[in-house]
Amino acid sequence: MSQQPPRTDEQQYWEKWIENRDTEAGDMLVKKYMPLVSYHVQRISVGLPRNVSREDIKSLGLMGLLDALQKFDPSRDLKFDTYASFRVRGAILDGLRKEDWLPRSTRDKAKRIEAKVVELEQKLLRHVSAEEVASALEMSPEDVYQTTNEHFFANVLSIDDQLTDDDHDTQTYSLKDDKMISPEEEIVKGERITELESTILKLSEKEQLVLSLFYKEELTLTEIGEVMKLSTSRISQIHSKAIYKLRNLLSS
Repeated sequence: MSQQPPRTDEQQYWEKWIENRDTEAGDMLVKKYMPLVSYHVQRISVGLPRNVSREDIKSLGLMGLLDALQKFDPSRDLKFDTYASFRVRGAILDGLRKEDWLPRSTRDKAKRIEAKVVELEQKLLRHVSAEEVASALEMSPEDVYQTTNEHFFANVLSIDDQLTDDDHDTQTYSLKDDKMISPEEEIVKGERITELESTILKLSEKEQLVLSLFYKEELTLTEIGEVMKLSTSRISQIHSKAIYKLRNLLSS
């Protein structure tokens, strides 16, 4: 009769946690999965303004991890890493949506940048660089990149909140099954993907690589820096510059 392999420490912690909600076991599991929180904190922090504390984001992620531990059902065919990842990311984004984390000054600056981009492009009849916009507004190019990045992320966050305002009595909304995609939506989705792919090809090779590693391979900025032998801050600059270019190219 074959002997079963000994249980690992993690398996023992899970058994104690599931059966008795053992606090020591829970603490050990939290410690083990904290790198998952750190991973999502770094990825989401890329688009956030400087006034948002990473510790605050980390606290939101930790709440998501604790929620995942409380609600995880080991009998389901789902790895805890996968389940917790959704919970952690969701908790961070929900926390950000509830707070007006983008200062009014940043919103106003983003509007001035957008207006200046339109003005310069109409005047010069071509796409303008962040350096040209910065010069016209007496700002630094880095400030233009950062503001555009922050405003872009704020728009993404606000999408889910557009139907939650009860004050708009004059508007009506309908709910649809998001799992069902109409033929028209399939066509539009395909066109958008094709347009995005062709637009990305207009970026520099370095910018394309950073976007690919960040969004497709899901590496952190630090990991991308190690791959490309560049500092994390330099990778962040390349990422912001790529987002700026993409937004301008797509909006045109």
